[in-house]
Amino acid sequence: MSLLVTPEQLSRELAAAEPPLLIDLRPVENYCENHLPGAVHLDLFGISSIDTDPAPLKAFFWIIEHLLASRGVSNDVAVVVYDDTSGIRAARAFWFLEYFGHPNTRVLDGGFNAWIRKGLPITQHAATPVPSGWTGRRDEEILAAWRDVADRLNSPDALILDTRSDGEYCGTTVRAARGGAVPGAIHLEWTKNLAPDGTFKSPDELRAMYARAGITPDREVVTYCQGGYRAAHSYLALRLIGYPRVRNYVGSWKEWGDRVDLPIEHPKEP
Repeated sequence: MSLLVTPEQLSRELAAAEPPLLIDLRPVENYCENHLPGAVHLDLFGISSIDTDPAPLKAFFWIIEHLLASRGVSNDVAVVVYDDTSGIRAARAFWFLEYFGHPNTRVLDGGFNAWIRKGLPITQHAATPVPSGWTGRRDEEILAAWRDVADRLNSPDALILDTRSDGEYCGTTVRAARGGAVPGAIHLEWTKNLAPDGTFKSPDELRAMYARAGITPDREVVTYCQGGYRAAHSYLALRLIGYPRVRNYVGSWKEWGDRVDLPIEHPKEP
């Protein structure tokens, strides 16, 4: 199953007898201005986990699962998520749905902007969500907590992928108690996953880019950023090119950098 859907494909599916559930992840003011017909709104931005010990992580995922169910998510209906481009909001929702075991989740490639470029219809009519009783089946193999990252430091079978900006990676931009990087992390900023028009680069381009960086499919890859958003984007990019073992560290640098008991390094500016 493809993990992306083009505007043209989605337009045809929305006109079918059993259309997918369409979720707009943009800020509410953008949704109110205009959105895709039939889309329900869900802004998950800012709902983050900065403590990935078991109890707080369980509470965090309960909240996310409840919000997704409140918008009508169920395993019986395909889901398409979107934001302005193929961005971090849609990618993070995609990762959540995969974590909860949803069997058919895709991202609108290029997002709302691509839909507009194709001249497809938009509306200001707010669709009323139909809540479901859905609960997911969690896939712990695609999640990383701080202990998982710590256990993989210096592991020959694992890679840590830092998806943040150069300044964050090198520690000149500090967004936690400490600046810097997880020791040994490979840096490849998430924005490099995208073409200039906001769609994902082709699979061949992505494979070549990650191979040049030394991020290879024979090893497990753990992605991180500041709070699991950009990390989810690179998770999706690696899923698009068939990497079999990818985890998103949802606590990311905000948790790791705040914990003075965890090791850090200060890589040189590129």
